Amino acid sequence: MTKPHVAILMGGWSSEREVSIISGNACAKVLEDTAYTITKIDVTKDIGKLIHQLETTKPDVVLNMLHGPFGEDGCIQGLLEMMNIPYSHSNVLSSALAMDKQKTKDILSPYGIKSPKGQLLTRDEYMSGQLVISPPYVVKPNSEGSSFGVAIVLPEDNYSPLDEDKTWGYGTGRMLIESYIPGRELTVAVMGDKSLAVTEIIPNTEFYDYTAKYGNDGSSHVLPADINPDIYNAVMEQALLAHKKLGCTGVTRSDFRYDESKDGIEGLYFLEINTQPGMTPTSLVPEQAEYKGISFTELVIWMIKEVFNREHSNHVFTQEENTQNIA
Repeated sequence: MTKPHVAILMGGWSSEREVSIISGNACAKVLEDTAYTITKIDVTKDIGKLIHQLETTKPDVVLNMLHGPFGEDGCIQGLLEMMNIPYSHSNVLSSALAMDKQKTKDILSPYGIKSPKGQLLTRDEYMSGQLVISPPYVVKPNSEGSSFGVAIVLPEDNYSPLDEDKTWGYGTGRMLIESYIPGRELTVAVMGDKSLAVTEIIPNTEFYDYTAKYGNDGSSHVLPADINPDIYNAVMEQALLAHKKLGCTGVTRSDFRYDESKDGIEGLYFLEINTQPGMTPTSLVPEQAEYKGISFTELVIWMIKEVFNREHSNHVFTQEENTQNIA
């Protein structure tokens, strides 16, 4: 029987290109000795070339390892749907909504998922004094990932790091400014219809920025997080609820802040959901999966099988595939 053919999309041209390539190569490496035929595709701005590659290779499924704009915001998902190629992770609408941090907050707020007080501004609006939030606050692109373009402004700062920038070089040009929440950084991976675990992230930098996420010794991970059991359960529940209410599928990861100075769950704040979480050696989703007894190989194969199951494919798995020990 012919092996199912998986095309792994990686690269892209967002700020997260390097991370995407690492994620894609990591997935390809563990699939080398499995019951799949693998094609790696480095995605560039030449969309015609990408279409030609997909038409030529004719994959049964795409494992989408693109991060950031185009890969995570519904664009590549729309292209794959027009080409009738099943793909991993979330669909067009869910991807687009989750990529927009403010829209995500607006959707989840009625379900009791609280986020920091925020304001969405262009750089001109920010510079003209329309900001109503007092420091300390966090400035971030409304539609980016991997903490690119994030800055923290403290009360003692007599200017913002953005004051020196001539342009705001991230996302659509809009910045989300949120009240800074002191406390602990928590994250939860969701795999299908289950939350995996809660990890506390202790960055070795000022905050959990790109270096802390992907650099060697950039941060320490406490898994499971050593927090009050009620808070632990609340974080797990809110991550799963966010995943479901945004219509996400496959794997996602939601980030939170927990201010212990407040009473119980009042100190818990949702920050964002990632529909294309990283799969690098320092990434949090593979780490949580391993904690739950799911190897990285099993996790990657699960993402592929989940697509076939979701699309109600007529594909019949080989005996070798069926014997994979997927949790």
